[in-house]
Amino acid sequence: MSQDRLLQMVISVLLMARFRVSERFSMRPRSFDLIASNPETILVIKVVSHIDGVSEETARDLDQISLHLKGSPLIIGERARDSELERGAVYVRYGIYAVSVATLYDALVEQVPPLVYASPGGLYVNINGEVLREERERRNLSLGDLGNLLGVSRRTISKYESGMGTTLDIAIRIEEIFDTALVRSIDLMKHEPHFPDEPSQQEDIPMGFLERIGMKLHTLQRAPFQALIEFSNHTILTGYGEANKVVRRAALIGNISQVTGSHAMCVITDYHKQKKIGSTLVIGEQRLHRIADGDELIEMIDNS
Repeated sequence: MSQDRLLQMVISVLLMARFRVSERFSMRPRSFDLIASNPETILVIKVVSHIDGVSEETARDLDQISLHLKGSPLIIGERARDSELERGAVYVRYGIYAVSVATLYDALVEQVPPLVYASPGGLYVNINGEVLREERERRNLSLGDLGNLLGVSRRTISKYESGMGTTLDIAIRIEEIFDTALVRSIDLMKHEPHFPDEPSQQEDIPMGFLERIGMKLHTLQRAPFQALIEFSNHTILTGYGEANKVVRRAALIGNISQVTGSHAMCVITDYHKQKKIGSTLVIGEQRLHRIADGDELIEMIDNS
């Protein structure tokens, strides 16, 4: 399937699930292809044919953008290594969930979350260890008794009860023994940051002076915006550079900010005024240096 066709299928699934979806854009390289939101969550999505093609640098951007937008990163693809992604299975790339379009459809549209995750050696599931222990004790089975029934050691049963995953076959046999559901579903919207949150150093980056007036700045390598600026409970998606490179991104950055409920700004090195392009504040770097604090900047973005 072509990249364009795969991307369009992802957009269709998101729209069916009543997500608001950002505009498509053609810049390369890029750490994400779409951002989508509903009242409960924000998804930062990378669409690739082969999930092994997602580099660590791209994953880091996905992770950091999601963290500061209070959302979740997600990779949608077709293949991993030499095989197609299994429907209903979750794969992991640098700590980020990766699934097929069909799995995305099941989770978002049909409200059927995936149960299986891929790991070296095959497909596995997570068992509710607390329920397993309760069921085992209720039937007066020792760890060894259950281990004998399943053909595994008592230590393995103890690990299951402590949260270790197991094969789908073992999980089915356990559920048959106790006649109860024990497999935990996987929440694609739940993400724990995989990379350390390291604020950019003022002396190394443009706009570093903003940190001296109380803002927190995070630079990005492969996004339509070069930085995420945080102030109080506000997030500002920020482009930076010469006018001929940055202004053409202003409308896109504004669109993404509307989808994510954030603010948008483009800082131009060879411009000395300020104006609005859609919802994006376009401001000269020298003019930006004259602001007193974050409150003044937010007011400029909202009221210009």
